[in-house]
Amino acid sequence: MMRLLGIGLVALAASSAFAGTLVKWDFEGDVTTPSVGNGVAALVGGTSATFATGFGGGRGWNTTSYPAQGTGNKTAGVRFSVDTTGYRSIVVSWDHRHSNTAANTVSFQYTLDGLNWIEARTFTANAGDTWFSRSVDLSSVAGVGNNTKFAFRILAAFADGSGYQASRSGSNYAPTGTWRFDNVTVTAEPVPEPATLAALGLGLLGLSRARRRR
Repeated sequence: MMRLLGIGLVALAASSAFAGTLVKWDFEGDVTTPSVGNGVAALVGGTSATFATGFGGGRGWNTTSYPAQGTGNKTAGVRFSVDTTGYRSIVVSWDHRHSNTAANTVSFQYTLDGLNWIEARTFTANAGDTWFSRSVDLSSVAGVGNNTKFAFRILAAFADGSGYQASRSGSNYAPTGTWRFDNVTVTAEPVPEPATLAALGLGLLGLSRARRRR
């Protein structure tokens, strides 16, 4: 009986913390509205965009009009806003294509208040006209989950103190280079309801007491 109770409590805990897709942009239909969930995709820093072939087919969001060499470090790219109310353990992933002359260095930043930005990670492309699959795990960052103002942005960054570097070795960086995005996805776990947590706590307490009696 105690074993069955323990199995049931484990199942209850697992069901209350099941990770799934909260929001996803796949840009099918040449739109920036999410195909799953709710969120807002926007251009930042003067970039412009059209739509082109996505990762493995389909459609992707093709951005260009990046800053001139030596200017606008970590100011231009794309931004995605996602209300994470009721969710935790946030992970962001996306497919990212660099053209030959696009910036090779990527800054991933997030905000908890919509105003102040924190750099979580940088990525560096080692080839042009190539797709890269990237992800950033924010599950351990306090305040990312259960937040109406959570957003993240993906920006072109200087490769060193002097400026941008082209993604393809031997090419020169150009503002007309393109970054293309596809399958921008936010996964999360639902925050357990208080009743679920209470039931789990009472069950574990009962199991502990029963074991002591034995």
